[in-house]
Amino acid sequence: MGVVNVTPDSFSDGGRWFDTTTAVTHGLDLVAGGADLVDVGGESTRPGATRVDEDEELRRGVPVVRALTAEGVVVSVDTMRASVAARAIDAGAALVNDVSGGLADPAMVPAVAAGGVPFVVMHWRGFSHDMNSRAVYGDVVGEVVAELALRVEAEVGAGIPPERLVIDPGLGFAKRAEHDLSLVAGLGALRSLGRPVLVARSRKRFLGHVLSDPEGVPPPAEGRDAATAALSAIAAYAGAWAVRVHDVPATADAVRVAHAIASAT
Repeated sequence: MGVVNVTPDSFSDGGRWFDTTTAVTHGLDLVAGGADLVDVGGESTRPGATRVDEDEELRRGVPVVRALTAEGVVVSVDTMRASVAARAIDAGAALVNDVSGGLADPAMVPAVAAGGVPFVVMHWRGFSHDMNSRAVYGDVVGEVVAELALRVEAEVGAGIPPERLVIDPGLGFAKRAEHDLSLVAGLGALRSLGRPVLVARSRKRFLGHVLSDPEGVPPPAEGRDAATAALSAIAAYAGAWAVRVHDVPATADAVRVAHAIASAT
C-alpha cells in the first residue's frame, strides 16, 4: 500500500503532493514501483495535528481518488469522515482506511456497510491532538487485541460482513516506541482475530527512536526508509496482509524476499 498524502502538514512528506496533478502523478509512480494499491488521504493524523474541515478534506482527496481510479489504480481512502468515505467510494475507492476504526464519526460504519467495500479497522484511543497522553498500557499486545476485537464485533453487528474487515494495530497512535516494537513482535496475536492485518509503520517515530545517534537525535523521516523496508520484511514473514509505506520499491523487494523465505520453510 503506497501512501499519497494530499496535505500540507503530514509528518513525512507534507506539501510535496498537495495539488491534484502532482498527487496523481505520485500515485502512478508508486504503482510503477510495485504498489498494489494506493492510499489517498486529505487530512494529516500526525501527533498534534488539528483537523481540517470537511469541505477542505473533500477538495483535497476526492479528485485524486477519481483520477487514479480512472487510470486503473486500486485506491483506498484514508479518512475518519463518513461523508468523505462515501464520496470517495462513489469516485471509485475500493477500500476505506479509517485510523479511528469507526469511532470518530458514528456515520462511518453505516456508510461503509452501504458502500460494500472493505474497511480497515485501526486501533485508536483518541484524536491526534492528545493521543500521546493515552499511551498507557499494562500489556500492550493483549489490550490492543482486546480493543480491536470489540471494534470488529461492533462493526459486524452494524452491518459490515466480517470478510470485509482488515485490522491495523495503529503503530504510533497512542503508542510509545516500546509499545510499537512489542506490537510488531506480537503480530501473531493480532492474526488470532482471524482478519487480515495491515501494518502501517512507514518512517514513524519509533523507527527514529531506534535509529537515533549517540546524542539521541533521530534521522529525518526519509532517512528511515531502510528501516521501514526491514520492518516490512518482518511483517510480511509474520503473515501481514499488507504494509503501508512511502518508499515502495525497497519495501516491495523486501516483501518478495520474505515471502520466498516463508515459502521455503
